[in-house]
Amino acid sequence: MKFTESIFKAYDVRGLVGEELTPEVAEAVGRAFADFLPDDGPICVGYDMRPDSQELARALKNGIMRQGRKVIDIGQVATDMIYYATGSLKAAGGAQVTASHNPGKYNGIKFCGENAKAISITSGLAEIRDAVAADRYKPAVGQGSLEERDVMKGWVDHALSFVDAKNWKPWHIAVDAGNGMAGAIMPHLEGKTPMKVESLYWELDGTFPNHVANPLIDANNRDLIAKIKSEKLDFGIAFDGDGDRAFLIDERGRTVAGHIMSAMLARHFLKLYPDSNIVYDARNSRLVVDVVEENGGHAIRSKVGHSFIKEAMRDKDAPFGGEFSGHYYFRDNWYADSGLIGALVAIQVLNDSGKKLSELVDEYDAKYARSPEINFEVHDKDVKIAEIKKAYVDADLDTLDGVTVNYPDWWFNVRASNTEPLLRLNMECKTREQLDRELAKIERLLKG
Repeated sequence: MKFTESIFKAYDVRGLVGEELTPEVAEAVGRAFADFLPDDGPICVGYDMRPDSQELARALKNGIMRQGRKVIDIGQVATDMIYYATGSLKAAGGAQVTASHNPGKYNGIKFCGENAKAISITSGLAEIRDAVAADRYKPAVGQGSLEERDVMKGWVDHALSFVDAKNWKPWHIAVDAGNGMAGAIMPHLEGKTPMKVESLYWELDGTFPNHVANPLIDANNRDLIAKIKSEKLDFGIAFDGDGDRAFLIDERGRTVAGHIMSAMLARHFLKLYPDSNIVYDARNSRLVVDVVEENGGHAIRSKVGHSFIKEAMRDKDAPFGGEFSGHYYFRDNWYADSGLIGALVAIQVLNDSGKKLSELVDEYDAKYARSPEINFEVHDKDVKIAEIKKAYVDADLDTLDGVTVNYPDWWFNVRASNTEPLLRLNMECKTREQLDRELAKIERLLKG
């Protein structure tokens, strides 16, 4: 069939609703996905709160059933729940209709195989795309079937199994769901912890009337920060749209960055599993490596992206993996990422520390100065990366993901976007003055 093939991204399908991603495309994708999965077992399907997600999910399910496969419909859920359902129900795979934190005019589909294994452009999405483009599907013997299953209770119990919530302090917090799927999950935790929880934007609304559900952008956390300060709360939690990322915000209104969370959670899992491997992505901080090694663990560096992180964790039997972007992965969650589990474990770490969140964060935050991820539009990404290698020839260079330029007291990584004509820069130095100086140099090169 004719469709916009660029909706197949590195890790998912994503496009403009009604123009690029239509029910007809979703049904075709469902057929190709059903054919791709090697197992003849059921396929779990869920969807988020966007206005068109249910219609797209219906079309996706129809496509799967046209190929004679059984669908387990788990309804309106957070993305991490599709991984849980696929793993716990021993399904052949799972698909979630969502566009995560993207604006409301977008939607998409995320996929996984058995045991919630990642399916990306290098491990199946390209084959699914090509089958849809060629209208090439296996002959089906009969129509598949549909079973509806409510996995909410099982999911919440599973997430809480990572912590000792009954013995927490009676924290008074606020949770901003950004009108995303966390708003449907949080009420099911009521009474299961001693915490008092104030709600912000728990009403499901995929048009995002209050703010885009992307806590990585500071402006989206303003209402939550104002509530924390005005009501003198202990801390806050901000979820993204599909609920697979959560960011803690301390009582002073500071967002706990992904590298600090990665280090905090790494230390926690090394206490539980001494001498373990911990996976971190190529953008993440040397802080993570320091904490892992100081606590007797082994830091394993991975390319950026959930499929690479999960593969490295499986290969190294790692109990935890952390990404700078705020995705946290857990061996006992089928190596999949979860915003809810990440938030709960962070609260456990805080509870065990006996400190305020700001005090705990300060212990980690003082060691390095680092930039946010900075994007640069370039004409030829490969040419620019070659220029970087030439300009920093005296450094220790590695090319695991883009190019990482390593010096004893500072480093930076430049990697190409998978979907846009952009290079993404992350830099970390010992001091703010050094960071400002070295950033100015690399920015001149990238803009030149």
